[in-house]
Formats: sequence, structure tokens, C-alpha cells
Amino acid sequence: MKSIFKKIVVLIIQWEAVFVLKKYKPKIVAVTGSVGKTSTKDAIFTVMSAKFFVRKSEKSFNSEIGVPLTILGCSNAWNNPILWVKNIIEGFMLIVLKNHYPKWLVLEVGADRPGDIESIAKWLKPDVVVLTALPDVPVHIEYFDSLEEIIKEKEYLLGALKEDGILILNNDDEKVRAFKQKYKRTTVTFGFNDGATFKASHDISDINLKQVSFRIDSNGSSVPVFIHKTLGRQHIYPAIAAFSVGSSQGLDMASMAEAYENHEIPSGRMKIIDGINKSTIIDDSYNSSPAAVKEALVTLRDIKASDINSGRKFAVLGDMMELGTYSVGEHKKVGDLVAESADKLITVGIRARDISQSAEENGMEKRNIFHFEDSIKAGKELAQMLESGDIALIKGSQSVRMERIVKEVMANPEDAEKLLVRQDKEWLSR
Repeated sequence: MKSIFKKIVVLIIQWEAVFVLKKYKPKIVAVTGSVGKTSTKDAIFTVMSAKFFVRKSEKSFNSEIGVPLTILGCSNAWNNPILWVKNIIEGFMLIVLKNHYPKWLVLEVGADRPGDIESIAKWLKPDVVVLTALPDVPVHIEYFDSLEEIIKEKEYLLGALKEDGILILNNDDEKVRAFKQKYKRTTVTFGFNDGATFKASHDISDINLKQVSFRIDSNGSSVPVFIHKTLGRQHIYPAIAAFSVGSSQGLDMASMAEAYENHEIPSGRMKIIDGINKSTIIDDSYNSSPAAVKEALVTLRDIKASDINSGRKFAVLGDMMELGTYSVGEHKKVGDLVAESADKLITVGIRARDISQSAEENGMEKRNIFHFEDSIKAGKELAQMLESGDIALIKGSQSVRMERIVKEVMANPEDAEKLLVRQDKEWLSR
């Protein structure tokens, strides 16, 4: 019964979304890729909203339900049929009555299963498409026959791009860069490597200042950019992608850099939070995949000791889900990197046992490795271990609920609702 109700709701809100787009004719930026979609969507919103009336997908609303809900300006009703009826009514009113509708929509478009993006691309025609990255072992690969099938699914969105649309591509990703030749559209590239239209350089992650600083260079212009309360390159790529989009719509580098001073990074994405006992938490608990966890560990490894953070480095890692036959091998590869990135390792979940085993095989002493089956127990143990100056990176797939560990060890747990992921009533009841 729930499945039938969901199908009916999806059909209705998609139908309403199509009519809303026809009526108000907003410009659309659609963001896809296997990593970095939400951060990139939020970065684009920061840059564009300084000049335009913009709406973005809330949280990670990137599905057959999330995309039309964003277009309608409605929230997720979860399992509440009354709220779904309310959403449908609001969508209908948006069609029949005149409203002050956004001039731009920044939409995140994802794929958990084959056909997800293909179905959305049949009715969504973006003005700008941003392709973030296509790592060799992406999340959700368990549900696809191969990496090529995932790339094909993402490509449906590129095929939906308007003839006069703009394609924004990650120049550092060979698989992404290849689409420049395939699609004859105006193309803008971003990255750290030479040849990018928007090139990042001189990046510094400063644990003391709790920020990342770097420069963005393009066509002879160069501006410094600062991203607060985070570390690592994970948020630099979204920033240069956002500058690429903004520039394509006439925004200048200086004004975009100024707008970025107020950028708020999404919860659970390398967000720096004060920890108990004067420790520092790097909260990367939103989700996990091989490419993302490796980048996070590199960031942890490269943090230099200082007067403020002179303690130990903890890697607190949960299962990486939906990897299918790649699971064992990818968890072991993470363990290889942990051995050179952290002083202590805490793993959570049955799959993460392979991280622990590999870390020990690669030289980490067994007394510094701890394993738990659930995040609550892991959080209580970490709380007993953290001391002044320690740094703890916390990361894992959604279902492992690593944000519970963050809440256990954050200095001000009363701020959990505004700082952490999955704090709404529906998630907390699970």
C-alpha cells in the first residue's frame, strides 16, 4: 500500500513541478556526480544568491521526490499522508495562483539505482549542468552492473542540457573531462591542474584558524578565498565549481569571493566542531565512500602539530555501504592509509573490521585499534579517550549513524540540532 501511495505522490508532484517550470520559467543549475554534490550545490547557492533570487535543494534532496519538492518549495513529508496531501495542494496553488517565484533553481540530482536520473532528465531541462567527480569506486555501485553504468546514468543529465546551456566540468577528473569533447556546448572547467578555466592554488588548511584558504585564478584575475570551520580540499572543489557557474552568469571574481566569506558548509562534511576536553572534532559523518574517506584521511594526515592541537590524531571510521564486490578490498585500502594518517583507530560496523585488520597489518599497533558494532558504544568509548589537543576525524555511511558519535563528544551537545546531520524527528526516531 505504501509503495502504491508513493508512486501516486511521485507522479502528482512531478506533474506539478513540470507545470511550475513552464509557468515561471526559472533558470536551472543541475549538479550531479558521485561525490561532492551537496557541497557544490550549496557553494553555487552562496555565490548566486548574492545577486539573484535563488532556491536550492534542501539537504540532499536529489531524488525523484526531492527534485520536484524543491521546485515546488515543499518539505519532505516522510510517512505522513496528511502532509503529502498538503504538499500537493500547495503545488496546485502555485500553478493556479501568481507567486513570487525564484529566478534560479540550484538542484542536486543523484542516482541510487539505475533509471533514477534517466527519469528526471525526461522532464528537467537545465540551463547549466555541473559534473563534480566520477571516482573509480563510487557509492551505490552495488546496485549497478559496472562503473560505466553509473557514468551512463549521470550522463542522462548532460544530455538534458539545453542547446545553449553551459557545461561545468571537473578538469582534474579524467572521466569527467572527457565529456568536453562529447558534448558541443559552452564548457567551463575547474580544478587544480593546469588547463582549468578556474584554477585553484596555494591551498592551506589551518587547524588553528579553523579554515581553508586558497586562490582562484581565471583569465588573468586572481582572488583569495577563505572557507571557515572546515579543512581539506573537499570544499575547494565546490568553491571553484561555484565560481565557474557565477562567472558564466556575469558575476565578477571579487564579488564572488566577498560572498563566499559568509558561506556555511553543510553539516557532516568536514565541519570543525569543538570537542570535549578541548579536543577538536572533524565531523564528516554525513556519508562515506572510498574516494571521500581517503581524501579525509589525507587531510587528517597533513595536519601539522601546533600549540593548540598538539595531541593525538583519531580516525573514527564506520562501514562504507553499497560497494558490492568492491567492499572488502576498499575497506582494506582505507586501513592502509589509516596506518600513516592517525595515532588511534576506532571502527564501527561489520565491514569496517577490514579497516582495522589492514591498519594492523600495515604497522598500527593493536593496542591503538578499537572496534565496535554500533556508533553509540563507540561514542562513549571515544569520550573516555579524548584529551586536550586531540583531533578526531569521524566518518561513515549514513546507516552507521556516525553523527551519534559526534554528539557524544562535542563540547556543546545542545547545539546538535543546528550543527549535525540527521537531527530531524524522523531520523532521531530510527
